[in-house]
Amino acid sequence: MEMQNFAPIMFAGLVLTMLIGFPVAFSLSFLGLACGFLAISLDWFPASFMSNLPLNIFGILSNDLLLAIPFFTFMGAILEKCGLAEDMLDSMGQLFGTVKGGLGYSVIIVGFILGAITGTVAGQVIAMALISLPVMIRYGYNMRYATGVLAASGTITQLVPPSLVLVVMADQLGRSVGDMYKGAWGPSIMQVAIFALYTFALGVFKPHHVPGIPKEARTMDGLHLWLKCLRGIIPSAFLIFAVLGSMGGLPGINTAIATPTEAGAMGCVGALVLAAMHKRLDKDLIWEAMHSTMRLTAMVVFILIGSRVFSMVFQGVDGAKWVEEMLSGLPGGQVGFLIAVNVFIFFLAFFLDFFEIAFIILPMLGPVADKMGIDMVWFGVLLCVNMQTSFMHPPFGFALFYLRGIADTLFKEGRIQKPVLSSDIYLGAIPWVIMQLILVVIVIFVPETVTMFLDKEEKVDIDKVVIEMPSEQEVPVIDLKPDGTAPSAAEDAAAEQKKIDDLFKK
Repeated sequence: MEMQNFAPIMFAGLVLTMLIGFPVAFSLSFLGLACGFLAISLDWFPASFMSNLPLNIFGILSNDLLLAIPFFTFMGAILEKCGLAEDMLDSMGQLFGTVKGGLGYSVIIVGFILGAITGTVAGQVIAMALISLPVMIRYGYNMRYATGVLAASGTITQLVPPSLVLVVMADQLGRSVGDMYKGAWGPSIMQVAIFALYTFALGVFKPHHVPGIPKEARTMDGLHLWLKCLRGIIPSAFLIFAVLGSMGGLPGINTAIATPTEAGAMGCVGALVLAAMHKRLDKDLIWEAMHSTMRLTAMVVFILIGSRVFSMVFQGVDGAKWVEEMLSGLPGGQVGFLIAVNVFIFFLAFFLDFFEIAFIILPMLGPVADKMGIDMVWFGVLLCVNMQTSFMHPPFGFALFYLRGIADTLFKEGRIQKPVLSSDIYLGAIPWVIMQLILVVIVIFVPETVTMFLDKEEKVDIDKVVIEMPSEQEVPVIDLKPDGTAPSAAEDAAAEQKKIDDLFKK
């Protein structure tokens, strides 16, 4: 066997290993080490090559940017459990509920706001389903619409800053987190608009699927209702501005006064303050938040170590060269490359988590995209839009699993009168996955959806550069020496000093 044929075999082994279902971090480490020792035995690279592995792992663990992950995770875990979602859904549901699709609009808006302050999917889907699913069923909402809007509105968290996926992508692509967050705002707002437009269309063409709730069902109205809505929105907006604005992650803010890690720490303080405002801050809440933060951070670190073991050996057998030759030769140039990559990511997301895709696949694709002249921020946000679907794929989407569990719990507790069928959950997810893919197509063919909020690079037109020659009066006169050469700087200084001495003598 020759080395140039080993890279595709190694990649096929990666896919097969993922399908087995064993924990990804350990599977990657085993596969990388096994292929590395095989490559050494076949003299494809020396044994000393593997001695770089401890240094690579130490470099990962000393990466300051990745410290932002536990901070943002802790912030999200606190906000999941502090009652903010319950208050916002209750007030928004009563505010919009009387119009056709009003409960759907409230779920979409609250999902967007919570996504901008929590950055986690699981807690958001669970919290919104516990509160809104019984209400939607009670007032006759179509079951497939209800389950679909709840899952999709929780999944948008992966795209809305401060998404953890964007932090990881910024690290892998070598771009600032602030730029990645700025680029994600356009697609995030468009995704919310697409979801709302679909709800509006249902209200027009199939109003019985999204009926309005009767006005007498409201428990509050008027000024009291508006004050309750603002009580949830204003502190949340302030926290968003403080965290994202301080790191230059909001459109129009071009100066960062804090690193992502510092902004995440500030967000943790803000989350604790919000929990105290809702009178939910106690020892149990903090312990649960710390526990979930520990689990997620440990998972991320071990996946990152396993992916580094695999990628180092893959690079050693010229895997990057194989990937580049395979992808750069696709027809259609940049557009053909982006379409092929997104189709690949879409199907890969059936089996892999978004962290696994970001750590394993992105390092292979990023250098190819960079050489093709593709903007790395646009590329990262585009893949993030695509990876939303990993939570919505029937039958493997994690958001659908969360929804399945919550629906069973609600039925057992008697909060809903009939069980929710798995077919309703899975078939209900399909329209929302299609809407997410529509956004992928829009971002590919309209890159301004990402780049319009980024700082514009100053471009210099070389053809318009004018070099003005100095006039005769501005040209200094140099007295040459008898041999025709120009005097040195020291000789010039001595000549000037002699002139000054002569003037004093006169």
